[in-house]
Amino acid sequence: MPNVNAFEIIDGKYDTGIVLLGDHAMAHVPEKYGELGLDASVFHRHIAYDIGIEKLTRALAARLQCPAVMSTFSRLLIDPNRGEDDPTLIMKISDGQIIPANHPLTAAERQSRIDLFHRPYHDAIDGVIARATAAAGKPPLVLSLHSFTPDWKGFRRPWHAGVLWDGDPRAVRPLIAALSTLEGVVVGENEPYTGALKGDTMNRHCMTEGIAHALLEVRQDLIADDRGVKRWADLIEPIFATLNAEESVHEIRHFPSRV
Repeated sequence: MPNVNAFEIIDGKYDTGIVLLGDHAMAHVPEKYGELGLDASVFHRHIAYDIGIEKLTRALAARLQCPAVMSTFSRLLIDPNRGEDDPTLIMKISDGQIIPANHPLTAAERQSRIDLFHRPYHDAIDGVIARATAAAGKPPLVLSLHSFTPDWKGFRRPWHAGVLWDGDPRAVRPLIAALSTLEGVVVGENEPYTGALKGDTMNRHCMTEGIAHALLEVRQDLIADDRGVKRWADLIEPIFATLNAEESVHEIRHFPSRV
């Protein structure tokens, strides 16, 4: 039985052709885990979740009338955007912060977190994509929303947004082009991270299945409050809608992965 605390599905019109994902939307940790040995303030930091993404996902899902899936647990408990065999699936240290409850970690506890949180979230994504495909008669365009911290190890990141991808350019190229036309917006391609990661959410549900997709990162200071979320929802909504209108993004096509 799936753990309903592992994910939230925002219902929409499943025939819209779009599915939104929020891998790191929330910073919750179930009571049984306490606070993982951490001060409560840590769960307001970027290491615990993607700041601003829950509200941005809700805003875009409402505007586009499309379904969305968000994880409801902190990435410090287990990272849903990693493969089950990834060594960073459960982090022992993140941006200098040691997570006491994650080290040492027994094999049984690791498997328990996979069974209770990681797999139910990914099963929910599978279910929503399948339902959207059945409703529209073709695969949806899958768009994953993330946010990144403005500063990293003394480096001020210059991008306002980044588009991450692996080998399928169908949604990525027009998304980068559209974002680049926005006045004052600096767009990074595979910045501040690479989108070629074996076993991550896009790889698991889209690259291996031939489903068009893209991962959009927005800098956290730009969506840290309601005003910022509204501004970026205003910017992104028409771009996503235009992408969805392209017939090529609703075909099953396989591209070589870089991982």
